[in-house]
Amino acid sequence: MEPPQNLPPRPPRLEYELPVAYRTVSGFITDWAVNISRGGLFINTQKPLSVGTPVRLIVSLPGTEFPFDLTGRVTRINTAHEGANHVPGMAIEFVNVDAEKRALIEQFVERLRAEMPPDGEAG
Repeated sequence: MEPPQNLPPRPPRLEYELPVAYRTVSGFITDWAVNISRGGLFINTQKPLSVGTPVRLIVSLPGTEFPFDLTGRVTRINTAHEGANHVPGMAIEFVNVDAEKRALIEQFVERLRAEMPPDGEAG
């Protein structure tokens, strides 16, 4: 299935695990984000929220003093029975991020990119 052509390109994602907490109707849940970009992250979970659901996130980035309190929106879900190549979970797009937090996220992503070996090279 082809993505809609009128959407802007998705920012490059980097594979990286970090703890993230988010609010659901039953309270806060802690899971692992398995990749991150300057525009969002993907949370590995067996119980993804519905597409379009607003999400309040608490994200701890290495090298930052305090966890980030961010808002996002579920843009895509993978269910557990979509096949071996699909990680179950949900993609979250950051929304209404202030300039300071956005800059820190971008710095973290760029630092990660610089530390990772180029494609095809063993680490």
